[in-house]
Amino acid sequence: MLPAYVVGMTLAGSVGKDHVLIQRLRTLTFGLLTPFYFIRAGSLVSVPALIAAPLIFLTFPAAKMTTKLILLAPTIRAFNYVGHEGTYYALMMSAGLTFGTISALFGLQHGVINQAQYSYLVATVIGTAVIPTAIANAWFMPRHLLPKPALVPEEEAEMVEEDLREMP
Repeated sequence: MLPAYVVGMTLAGSVGKDHVLIQRLRTLTFGLLTPFYFIRAGSLVSVPALIAAPLIFLTFPAAKMTTKLILLAPTIRAFNYVGHEGTYYALMMSAGLTFGTISALFGLQHGVINQAQYSYLVATVIGTAVIPTAIANAWFMPRHLLPKPALVPEEEAEMVEEDLREMP
């Protein structure tokens, strides 16, 4: 996966101009390659190890989210994002799903960590990707940036008629 990131960064300038090619690459990546990687990475997680040490399963994600949010706060403020919008962006940037699982899998395959440690790390990475995203979308979504839904012509006509009826 890491070479794919490097190739993507290298080709970003030239390939980024061809929108059809980008769509095809995204479809290929998300539809074919990504599921195989995450199935492989997930099959190595030891559920008994997670059940045996629930405190680690709760402590690691909390520590990771706290440190990332603290370190992201000055950067978010530097770009003039404050309040709910700043919190939203900080929460969305606090994930590291792909690189976190890649580094954990690398450590497991090269004997740096054992399977229990791998399980804790992957659970932490998944937890810190899902939990902040859910919190950000539930409570801090900058709704003023979302596009307004388009009205069907019939609904638009009804709204105009209602406005005309209300006028003196």
